[in-house]
Amino acid sequence: MDYRELGNTGLKASVIGMGCEGFFEDGYTMAEKLFDVAEALGINYFDLYASDPDVRAAVGRALKGRREKFLIQSHLCSVWKDGQYLRTRDLAETKAGFEEMMRLLDTDYLDVGMIHYCDAMSDWEEIVRSGILDYARELKAAGRIRHIGLSSHNPLVAERAVKEGGIEVLMFSVNPCYDLQPADEDVEKLWSDEAYANDLTNMDPDRQRLYETCQAMGVGITVMKAFAGGDLLNAELSPAGVALSAHQCISYALSRPAVAVVLAGARTVEQLQNSAAYCDADEAERDYAAALASFPKIHWEGHCMYCSHCAPCPMEISVADVTKFLHLAKTQKEIPETVREHYAALKHHAGECIGCGACETRCPFGVEIRQNMNEAASVFGY
Repeated sequence: MDYRELGNTGLKASVIGMGCEGFFEDGYTMAEKLFDVAEALGINYFDLYASDPDVRAAVGRALKGRREKFLIQSHLCSVWKDGQYLRTRDLAETKAGFEEMMRLLDTDYLDVGMIHYCDAMSDWEEIVRSGILDYARELKAAGRIRHIGLSSHNPLVAERAVKEGGIEVLMFSVNPCYDLQPADEDVEKLWSDEAYANDLTNMDPDRQRLYETCQAMGVGITVMKAFAGGDLLNAELSPAGVALSAHQCISYALSRPAVAVVLAGARTVEQLQNSAAYCDADEAERDYAAALASFPKIHWEGHCMYCSHCAPCPMEISVADVTKFLHLAKTQKEIPETVREHYAALKHHAGECIGCGACETRCPFGVEIRQNMNEAASVFGY
């Protein structure tokens, strides 16, 4: 298993995490089986958005005796009321739901307390106005949650929350089809056939800016819907008209700035094992660039996808890393110190580019790499 730092939290998380969909299976008995396999595979991160008390109790039983081996990302504002799930912004309901969750999980703390499902600006304002954000801060101060998170599908709302709310971890939907779609308060549009009816070109700039802002601010991203609910794995269902493999979807998500964990939905042990096999896959199996370049209605013309097809460089410059740091630097008025340090740590820098253009002949997306190297050398000074 591979591990990454989760933003500035100090947590080291497995790049493959567990979603909680499978915990419902087989009368909730699948939860313990999945945790057994996760432990054996080195998966140490999981998300629990579900408020069903039977699910939470099953997870609590599965964690018994091994709590410290797992990082729990669980959700505030996801409560169980009148026998069904409810997303609430009522502070009293949120507090009661949190206490019940902690009791059922049989734990004293959450590693990440995730404010649940915020896709509208008015909803973020309600989270602040209702006292829910302050409550999350109180829980952190008391050590009951270690870090504050937010889940969202809307890049504009997520960026505002990251900048205003002290959000340390963002749970966000990341895949190569959703990344083409503009911000909207209606998450269903991400799945809509109409959204993909016309030719699409390049990543939505709000999504690109969100990822880069999170990277610059040290906010770790945990990814939901990397497979678009399974649609991307099926050519007939995929909005792109072409199927991707699970490994390609995971690789795409992990190559976005700030992403640390892909929460792989798994309803069976085999599905979880297949996702974890990403860490042993070779570069050819992980490579998403050729597939993206073949999409019949979607094009990433001139947009660096950090796929590293430009390599090898005769000067041994890591072109993808230089380009990523250039993008991160350009999102800020001043270059963040962490970006400057990471650029400095590269073995070779943009100023060493000899302009041979070999990289551009290999780029599937027609990126003007030499221009980017010149710009990076100017921005960073070497």
